[in-house]
Amino acid sequence: MWVAVNFAIVVLVAVGAYAWLALNAIADGGEAWRWVVAFPFVYAAVPLFFTCVWMFFGWLWREPAPPELRMTLAERVRFFFAEYASLFAAPKMIAYALIARDPLPAPARCPVLLLHGIGCNGGVWTGMRAFLEREGIGPVYAMSYGPPFIAIPTTAPQIAAKIAQIERDTGASRVVIVAHSMGGLVARSYLRAHGPSHVKRLVTIGTPYAGSMHAGLMSGASLVDMRPGSPYLAALAQPTDSERAVPTVSIWSWHDTMVTPQGSSRLPYGENVVLAKVAHNALISDRGVQRLVAEEIRKACA
Repeated sequence: MWVAVNFAIVVLVAVGAYAWLALNAIADGGEAWRWVVAFPFVYAAVPLFFTCVWMFFGWLWREPAPPELRMTLAERVRFFFAEYASLFAAPKMIAYALIARDPLPAPARCPVLLLHGIGCNGGVWTGMRAFLEREGIGPVYAMSYGPPFIAIPTTAPQIAAKIAQIERDTGASRVVIVAHSMGGLVARSYLRAHGPSHVKRLVTIGTPYAGSMHAGLMSGASLVDMRPGSPYLAALAQPTDSERAVPTVSIWSWHDTMVTPQGSSRLPYGENVVLAKVAHNALISDRGVQRLVAEEIRKACA
């Protein structure tokens, strides 16, 4: 709710400001068609700006990838536009209550819970959720936790409550958790607080286990937690028995644009699946990543 409301306010204020400027210009003799034609370009400029900013710092604080993974010009163009397209997620997050509804209660053996990253909500999982459901995997739940920027360990009770609801709805005794970015840290905090008995497998995508330099660009308790060397991450560096009891896979990319250095996503236990030429936000919409996630869920549910 918090993220949806915040995004809705930002969009309404921005559109209102643009309309006010346009109406005043038209009243002074300006041509209305110019403002109409310019609107989509102005709208597109916002995610373009943030894509460029994240990629610049992703390059500045990068961990050099192996030489054989160097991208061609065509691959760089595809890489950029895949990440750019992923930042047009505001409408999905505003409408998450409609597009990220829970499945209807029904018996199921292997439900899946999707956990989003920082500043997002369940709406960002629309593509992944649709892919998994087409693959016959499910039921798939995409919860929204928050409010934004709270300390990561404080989210554990929300995850516990959601898992309990899923178990009531399906009759299952355990769930598979798939988490993007900070969501992987949220899942580990849940395991530390509530134990492993309700989780079959944890699959994380672009999770900064050793933190990210990007977290220093913004403020908030969860961002402080994700800064390299934070007390939270120092404690997390030593996996507990509860965490080790759950089969865990970290899917991450040498070209992540928001986890810096990129090797911060190396899981200190479990399994690492290392990719290349996919940026941070694009990971959850990348078809190859979606197939990997489906494969890991099938392993857990076999």
